[in-house]
Amino acid sequence: MSAEQRIKEIEEEIKKTQYNKATSHHIGKLKAKIAQLKERIEIRNSSGTKGQGFHVKKSGDSTAVLLGFPSVGKSTILNYLTNANSKVGAYQFTTLDIVPGIMEYEDAKIQILDIPGIITGASKGKGKGREILSAARNADLIIMVLDVFNPQHMDVILEEIRNIGIRPNQKKPDVKVTRQKTGGLTLITTVKLTKIDERTIQEILNEYGIHSAEVIIRDDVTIDQFIDAMEPNRAYIPMTVVVNKIDLADEEHLEKIKNKLPNALLVSADDGIRMDQLKENIFVDLDLIRIYLKPQGKKADMEEPLIIRNGSTIEDIARKLHRDFVKNFKYAKVWGKSVKFPGQKVGLDHEVMDRDVVRIIIKK
Repeated sequence: MSAEQRIKEIEEEIKKTQYNKATSHHIGKLKAKIAQLKERIEIRNSSGTKGQGFHVKKSGDSTAVLLGFPSVGKSTILNYLTNANSKVGAYQFTTLDIVPGIMEYEDAKIQILDIPGIITGASKGKGKGREILSAARNADLIIMVLDVFNPQHMDVILEEIRNIGIRPNQKKPDVKVTRQKTGGLTLITTVKLTKIDERTIQEILNEYGIHSAEVIIRDDVTIDQFIDAMEPNRAYIPMTVVVNKIDLADEEHLEKIKNKLPNALLVSADDGIRMDQLKENIFVDLDLIRIYLKPQGKKADMEEPLIIRNGSTIEDIARKLHRDFVKNFKYAKVWGKSVKFPGQKVGLDHEVMDRDVVRIIIKK
C-alpha cells in the first residue's frame, strides 16, 4: 500500500470516529501517522524533482508573493504595484516564470513576486506546483488573489499550501519537546489545556518514537498544533486575501462575496479600484517598522530609514548593519517610543519601535 493510499485510509477512520475525550488520544495518534506519511511523501517528491524550478534573488526589505489560479489578474496587480512590466494576457498560463518587482511604500522597498498560477493538485506536483509553492514558502507575505467569480478557489489554495506545510495567519505553537533517555513523560504547562490532554500527547510522541521526554507547553494547543510543533517543515506566514476583477460583477454578486469573505479586499487592478488600499495592506501585514540611524557626532538620517520587522531588537539592527557589530557591541542609545527618556542606554536585547532613532556604540 502506498503512502497516499494509507493516508486516505487513516482519514476515513478519523471521519468515522466520533470525537470526544475517550477517543481524542486515538485521533491524535492517527493524525500523527498522517503527518509522518506526508513528511515521507514530501521527502520523496523533493528528491525526485527534476529541473531547476523557479529561482529569484531576494531584494528589498521584505518579499510578498501573488498566489492564485491562472488568469486571476496577478500580472496586472504586479504592474500596478511595481515597475515590473509583467506580461499580461486574458488566457491561462501567461506567466511561465517568476516575475519580480519592487513596490515603494512608506520608505520601504517591498519585493513583489508574480509566480505562475497554481492548479488543483499543485502540492503533489501538477503543473510544476511544487516548485511554484516553494516560492510561497520563502516569502514574508502571501497575497492570495481570487477571481471575483471563483471565490471557491480559496479553499483549494488553502489545502494546497497546507499540504506543503504552510500555516497561513497562524503563529508557531509555543511547544518545546526535549527527548530524554528515561523517565516517561514530564508535562509542564503554563496555561490550562482544554483541547489536548496528557494521554493524547503521549500517544502522539509514541508515534514519533519518543517514549520519554520533557514537554513544555505555553499555549492552549489543539492536536493539530501540537503535531505541527513536532514537524520541522512548518512555515508560519501571514496571508492577505484579494478578490480581483470586481469591475465585472454587479452589486448583488459583490454583496455575496463580502458576506462569504468578510476579510478580503475587493479590487479591480484594471481600473485601479482600491489598489492604493492594497499597498497599505501589504505594508501593514508585513508588520514593518522604520528605524533612523544616528552616527556618532552627526545628526540622525531621517531621509532613509532602516526597515525591519516589528519586534526586532538592537541585536537585529546591529547584525543587519555589519557582521562585526554584534561581536564588538558596547551599548546603544535610543530616542523614541521604546525608551523612557531620550538617549537612553540599552543593550542588545532592547526591542525597538517604529520611528525610533538608534545610535550603536562599538568597542574600538
